[in-house]
Amino acid sequence: MDRLKTCLLDMLSWFHSYCVDNGLRYYLVEGSMLGCARHHGFIPWDDDIDIGMPRPDYEKLKSLIAGKIQNSAYLLETEESDKPEFFYTYSKLFDVRTTQVEERRINVVRGVGIDVFPIDGIGETLESAKSNYKLIAKQMDLLTARVVAVRPGRKWYKNAAVRILQLVPKAFINEKKIMKKISDMCKQRDYDSSEYVGALVTTYRAKEIIPRSFYGTPTIYKFEDIEVYGVEKYDEYLTHLYGDWRQPPPEDKRQTAHLNLSIDFDHSYLDAES
Repeated sequence: MDRLKTCLLDMLSWFHSYCVDNGLRYYLVEGSMLGCARHHGFIPWDDDIDIGMPRPDYEKLKSLIAGKIQNSAYLLETEESDKPEFFYTYSKLFDVRTTQVEERRINVVRGVGIDVFPIDGIGETLESAKSNYKLIAKQMDLLTARVVAVRPGRKWYKNAAVRILQLVPKAFINEKKIMKKISDMCKQRDYDSSEYVGALVTTYRAKEIIPRSFYGTPTIYKFEDIEVYGVEKYDEYLTHLYGDWRQPPPEDKRQTAHLNLSIDFDHSYLDAES
């Protein structure tokens, strides 16, 4: 875990510097913002970094570096990836010097990575925002059922739905087409002129819908031994997502939700592709 966090921290430090140099807005979000506010760094039992970027900045980042190795170490793969196993509706920044295997219906072999989510406008009132999001949520549910692995611990009827939907041929349900549809739907409203916005493609779904003022101006916070940007109104943001966020969960709930099957810090996943 320590070596993983060192790798992620190096990546985050590079990402912060790159965004500053190129005038790109970003925020630590979700568990990373929670760790920043409560622990001044990683949540001790967590193992990832979550970044959110307003859609204009997100699209600019993609145009600048998608598919191009940066600093001899980092590669941004986006939702437009043509790789058959890449079914993420957001971008991931990978350390190409490493190999990490994530469990999904088709296991994803990449490097240690940071999630980079677009933040989109979704409505002028909370009611209209939630209504606008419903169609996106349906497509997200369909895509998720097609790409996740059946696993113990999930309710039986959810595993059953996953099995059934995964039997439908691609001619009738095409994951890449669903991803394109989700992306197009998320882009329909401008971030900077919307009262309510959200990182609409995360697992928090409708709970991500918040006033744009919660994000506000990217604000510097200490994260481990570096400084990075987070949301301006972190208390309002974290209370909305987690309730009493200052109180850590019970010890039996202190575990990562990620399904990493293996991590190799000494070999590049790109070597296996060549």
